[in-house]
Amino acid sequence: MVESFEEIVELSLLFDFYGEMLGEHKKKIFEDYVLNDLSLAEIAEEEGISRQGVHDIVKRCTKQLKEYEVTLHLVEKFQNMKEKLTKASELLGTSEKEADASDIAGARKLLAEMLEEL
Repeated sequence: MVESFEEIVELSLLFDFYGEMLGEHKKKIFEDYVLNDLSLAEIAEEEGISRQGVHDIVKRCTKQLKEYEVTLHLVEKFQNMKEKLTKASELLGTSEKEADASDIAGARKLLAEMLEEL
Protein backbone atom coordinates (compact mmCIF):
# COMPACT_ATOMS: atom_id res chain seq x y z
CA MET A 1 0.00 0.00 0.00
CA VAL A 2 2.56 2.60 1.06
CA GLU A 3 4.97 2.40 -1.83
CA SER A 4 7.74 4.89 -1.18
CA PHE A 5 9.54 6.86 1.46
CA GLU A 6 8.08 10.08 0.00
CA GLU A 7 4.57 8.69 0.43
CA ILE A 8 5.29 7.79 4.07
CA VAL A 9 6.52 11.35 4.68
CA GLU A 10 3.43 12.80 2.98
CA LEU A 11 1.05 10.59 4.96
CA SER A 12 2.90 11.34 8.20
CA LEU A 13 2.51 15.08 7.61
CA LEU A 14 -1.16 14.68 6.76
CA PHE A 15 -1.63 12.59 9.90
CA ASP A 16 0.17 15.20 12.03
CA PHE A 17 -2.19 17.90 10.81
CA TYR A 18 -5.46 16.01 10.45
CA GLY A 19 -5.11 12.77 12.42
CA GLU A 20 -7.26 14.04 15.29
CA MET A 21 -10.16 14.30 12.85
CA LEU A 22 -10.19 10.52 12.41
CA GLY A 23 -12.10 8.26 14.78
CA GLU A 24 -10.02 6.62 17.52
CA HIS A 25 -10.18 3.13 15.96
CA LYS A 26 -9.20 4.38 12.48
CA LYS A 27 -6.55 6.64 13.94
CA LYS A 28 -4.86 3.79 15.81
CA ILE A 29 -4.85 1.48 12.79
CA PHE A 30 -3.52 4.18 10.47
CA GLU A 31 -0.85 5.18 12.98
CA ASP A 32 0.24 1.56 13.48
CA TYR A 33 0.51 0.98 9.75
CA VAL A 34 2.11 4.24 8.57
CA LEU A 35 4.04 5.52 11.58
CA ASN A 36 4.81 2.34 13.52
CA ASP A 37 5.47 0.27 10.38
CA LEU A 38 3.37 -2.69 11.49
CA SER A 39 2.14 -5.08 8.81
CA LEU A 40 -1.50 -5.49 7.92
CA ALA A 41 -1.41 -8.96 9.47
CA GLU A 42 0.09 -7.70 12.74
CA ILE A 43 -2.53 -4.98 13.05
CA ALA A 44 -5.35 -7.37 12.10
CA GLU A 45 -4.29 -9.80 14.81
CA GLU A 46 -3.96 -7.03 17.41
CA GLU A 47 -7.34 -5.47 16.51
CA GLY A 48 -9.21 -8.74 15.99
CA ILE A 49 -10.24 -7.90 12.43
CA SER A 50 -9.30 -9.24 9.02
CA ARG A 51 -6.23 -8.19 7.11
CA GLN A 52 -8.56 -6.91 4.38
CA GLY A 53 -10.41 -4.85 7.01
CA VAL A 54 -7.15 -3.18 8.04
CA HIS A 55 -6.28 -2.54 4.40
CA ASP A 56 -9.67 -0.92 3.79
CA ILE A 57 -9.38 1.30 6.87
CA VAL A 58 -5.87 2.47 5.90
CA LYS A 59 -7.05 3.19 2.37
CA ARG A 60 -10.11 5.14 3.58
CA CYS A 61 -8.03 7.11 6.08
CA THR A 62 -5.50 7.99 3.40
CA LYS A 63 -8.27 9.25 1.14
CA GLN A 64 -9.90 11.18 3.99
CA LEU A 65 -6.64 12.85 5.06
CA LYS A 66 -5.88 13.88 1.47
CA GLU A 67 -9.40 15.33 1.14
CA TYR A 68 -8.87 17.38 4.31
CA GLU A 69 -5.69 18.82 2.77
CA VAL A 70 -7.46 19.65 -0.51
CA THR A 71 -10.04 21.58 1.50
CA LEU A 72 -7.92 23.18 4.24
CA HIS A 73 -4.39 23.40 2.74
CA LEU A 74 -2.74 23.35 6.18
CA VAL A 75 0.24 21.21 5.12
CA GLU A 76 0.78 23.38 2.05
CA LYS A 77 0.72 26.55 4.18
CA PHE A 78 3.09 24.98 6.70
CA GLN A 79 5.57 24.01 3.97
CA ASN A 80 5.40 27.50 2.43
CA MET A 81 6.09 29.08 5.83
CA LYS A 82 8.97 26.69 6.42
CA GLU A 83 10.51 27.59 3.04
CA LYS A 84 10.21 31.32 3.75
CA LEU A 85 11.69 30.96 7.24
CA THR A 86 14.59 28.96 5.82
CA LYS A 87 15.20 31.60 3.15
CA ALA A 88 14.95 34.45 5.69
CA SER A 89 17.42 32.63 7.95
CA GLU A 90 19.83 32.19 5.03
CA LEU A 91 19.53 35.89 4.15
CA LEU A 92 20.30 36.91 7.72
CA GLY A 93 23.51 34.95 7.50
CA THR A 94 25.34 32.27 9.37
CA SER A 95 28.70 32.30 11.09
CA GLU A 96 30.46 32.05 7.69
CA LYS A 97 28.65 35.01 6.12
CA GLU A 98 27.30 38.16 7.66
CA ALA A 99 24.09 39.62 6.29
CA ASP A 100 24.27 42.88 4.37
CA ALA A 101 21.52 45.50 4.10
CA SER A 102 19.89 43.93 1.03
CA ASP A 103 19.82 40.51 2.73
CA ILE A 104 18.19 42.02 5.81
CA ALA A 105 15.63 43.81 3.63
CA GLY A 106 14.88 40.52 1.82
CA ALA A 107 14.44 38.69 5.12
CA ARG A 108 12.12 41.42 6.41
CA LYS A 109 10.04 41.16 3.22
CA LEU A 110 9.68 37.39 3.63
CA LEU A 111 8.72 37.75 7.29
CA ALA A 112 6.15 40.43 6.41
CA GLU A 113 4.65 38.09 3.78
CA MET A 114 4.39 35.34 6.37
CA LEU A 115 2.68 37.60 8.88
CA GLU A 116 0.20 38.65 6.22
CA GLU A 117 -0.60 35.00 5.44
CA LEU A 118 -1.47 34.37 9.07
